[in-house]
Amino acid sequence: MLGWLRERLGGDREPELLTGSPGLVVVVEAFDPAEADSAALARSPRWRPDRPAVLRHHLVLPPDQVERAASMLAQDGYELRPSDRGPGCWEAVRVQVLDALHCAQERSRMAGLTQRLGGDAPGWDALQPEPG
Repeated sequence: MLGWLRERLGGDREPELLTGSPGLVVVVEAFDPAEADSAALARSPRWRPDRPAVLRHHLVLPPDQVERAASMLAQDGYELRPSDRGPGCWEAVRVQVLDALHCAQERSRMAGLTQRLGGDAPGWDALQPEPG
């Protein structure tokens, strides 16, 4: 009974996950185009499927296509931000609950988008708060 009351009052609620939340760690990554996204998720002991994650697609974009990509990605709730992976590298990030179907769909969308813009989408990773 007490647990129900605490839940109703919001006492056990986790803070909302944001793309810039502190304490995020990579829990799964998929950079091998031959590996299914379901396999990438299955091999990750740190991924918690019942929790939201920051899905981060790594993109390589020509400089003159960055604004166009950002506009297109924003329509689906993605934020495009610079990556520390090198020149022309960007990250498309958003918060969502991960599952194999949606990861595969989004990977395919990113590949199509970057191909149309003359770039590449080498892979994705996902971040969740460090358990603790």
